[in-house]
Amino acid sequence: MEIFERHEMKFLLNREQRSRLEKAMAGRTRPDEHGESTICNVYYDTPDFLLIRRSLEKPVYKEKLRMRSYGPAYGQDEVFLELKKKYDGIVYKRRIALPLGQAEAFMNGSGKLPEGQISREIEWFCQSYPSLLPAVHLSYDRCAWYAVEDDDIRLTFDRNIRWQTEDCCLSALPCGDTLLQAEESLLEIKVPNVIPLWLVRVLSEAGIRQCSFSKYGSAYLAMLNNYRMRGVSLA
Repeated sequence: MEIFERHEMKFLLNREQRSRLEKAMAGRTRPDEHGESTICNVYYDTPDFLLIRRSLEKPVYKEKLRMRSYGPAYGQDEVFLELKKKYDGIVYKRRIALPLGQAEAFMNGSGKLPEGQISREIEWFCQSYPSLLPAVHLSYDRCAWYAVEDDDIRLTFDRNIRWQTEDCCLSALPCGDTLLQAEESLLEIKVPNVIPLWLVRVLSEAGIRQCSFSKYGSAYLAMLNNYRMRGVSLA
């Protein structure tokens, strides 16, 4: 069981900007224990994509539910069921670890979650949206770093962000259409309060500007565009 409460800022980087930032990070950050890993996610939504449509309207409060694994998962492999909320710029994430089979059984209505407060929050969310279905499979290759002086300060670089809707389960191999250019990376800075001054300086000197980027939101918009090009309506 894990609970996170933090500010999350996103930045799109080209190869030169990423290289410059990584050099500046030397001595100030340390890599996490997994090195570069491939993260797989299945996002759940209603048949009419109500959750992501609301999220793209940028309300003060928004929420989403996803199942996550590190690499494809099978059988009793450990996965994470995550409820992610954002209110007034602060991200609140609750997640529980459990076997893939148990997580999938709960989401298809034939199983239960372990006892606990986070489980009750996830159950309440699912009761509020009784028609939830696997909507999009999203995967990406991530390098994660922590600030030496404060483990609560985290930087992640995501590349090869791919999405597909044909095989929305965590046993699917990472594949699909890409959301970024080949040499681009999505930087996410996650802090409890403010960005360290040294990092602010490096971002400014490298011309790295904060942006708004939702992986699921971008995949949904790409999906809409694909359907429009084929003359198909999602309604």
